[in-house]
Amino acid sequence: MEYIRFDASRASEFVKEYELAALQPAVNAAHATLHGKTGAGADFTGWVDLPLMYDRAEFARVKECAARIREDSDVLIVVGIGGSYLGAKAVIEALCPSFYNIERIAAAKAHAGDRKNGKNRGKGVAVLFAGNSISASYLADLTELIDDLDVSVNVISKSGTTTEPAIAFRVLKAHMEAKYGKAGAAKRIYATTDKARGALRQMATEEGYETFVIPDDVGGRYSVLTPVGLLPVAAAGIDPDKLLAGAGAAHARYIDPDLAKNDCYTYAAARNALLAKGKLIEILVNYEPALHYLTEWWKQLYGESEGKDGKGLFPAGVDFSTDLHSMGQYIQDGRRALFETVLLVDAPIRSLTIAPDAANLDGLNYLAGMDVDYVNKQAAEGTYLAHKDGGVPNLFLHLPALDEYSLGQAIYFFEKACGISGYLLGVNPFNQPGVEAYKKNMFRLLGKPGY
Repeated sequence: MEYIRFDASRASEFVKEYELAALQPAVNAAHATLHGKTGAGADFTGWVDLPLMYDRAEFARVKECAARIREDSDVLIVVGIGGSYLGAKAVIEALCPSFYNIERIAAAKAHAGDRKNGKNRGKGVAVLFAGNSISASYLADLTELIDDLDVSVNVISKSGTTTEPAIAFRVLKAHMEAKYGKAGAAKRIYATTDKARGALRQMATEEGYETFVIPDDVGGRYSVLTPVGLLPVAAAGIDPDKLLAGAGAAHARYIDPDLAKNDCYTYAAARNALLAKGKLIEILVNYEPALHYLTEWWKQLYGESEGKDGKGLFPAGVDFSTDLHSMGQYIQDGRRALFETVLLVDAPIRSLTIAPDAANLDGLNYLAGMDVDYVNKQAAEGTYLAHKDGGVPNLFLHLPALDEYSLGQAIYFFEKACGISGYLLGVNPFNQPGVEAYKKNMFRLLGKPGY
């Protein structure tokens, strides 16, 4: 198995090696704080050793229930917001075919009779998401789409009272009970929640839902490698063992705080060195549409972890080469307050050769015989050269392939770098006090008792 690889060398004219080396004592202190559980938010650092110390018995149940969902359902609806859905969606979008949901739903609708006979089951189900917005149109469209499909629901919430998922679950619960009856629906609803407290835990106990635990010491944005992410991922047909194996390999690889040996900590140090030079915005760049939601997950991870006390880099994301035709001008010539971290997949996901054309009206015959992935990589290299000349530092993270093992490494890489980076910045990387502000205003406007 190959390792992911971080490369800061191509930003060397913007952040020097001696500048990184000067951060080594602070990195050592951040490492000791994180692993010693002595810093701010230490009660939420259970994710650090999670790839080695996860609950094996619960993980076995995750796989058993995912297999059951694949056998009795066409669709799994994941109800959650923030870290309760972004990690799972990032992994599923990255590792499933581009149009997997369309294909699986179309096949299910076309073969309803075969479904009733137990055929065409056992593969990954379509996975749809709800409860991450407050949109009547979205929920109405969703319930119409699934009306003639067999459905399971995974509701994910520590409390069960977060407004967006609570509204969605109330709608979907009623839909499921009308379709399957109360007892039948209960067998198709899976609750991932607190182990002992909260409205969802109480409801799951009373209704008899299969339940999984959100660990007390793992915050939502760090929870993708818990049942929060692993049940939907496994239901989609992705191998959770390989995902955890990749994270475990990263855990071992990023245990030594020496920057000369630790790519993860070098990333944390480099981004803080660039921030100190006035680079206030970090843009995560991908060249594969499949990685769009990995960027969305990353934005929450770093935005919630570092954006407090008037500090932190602003995390943004672009999909290249698409956004070169919208954001490219600003990145090239706008304010020089940004840098890019570029995700590159070394081995192509698929191969597709460009054929010659006799008329050549589009002028592309010079590309004939080339693989589209090769063209994409040259676009990436050309963009790097242009942005470097435009004063934009570029850091690179190479994934050997877009598979479970590489993605598991990348998830842990970003999680651990975020913890270290937050401590270097001098904030608590594991709380999110600002998230509650809008809720108080919304509750008051809606007339919620007590507000």
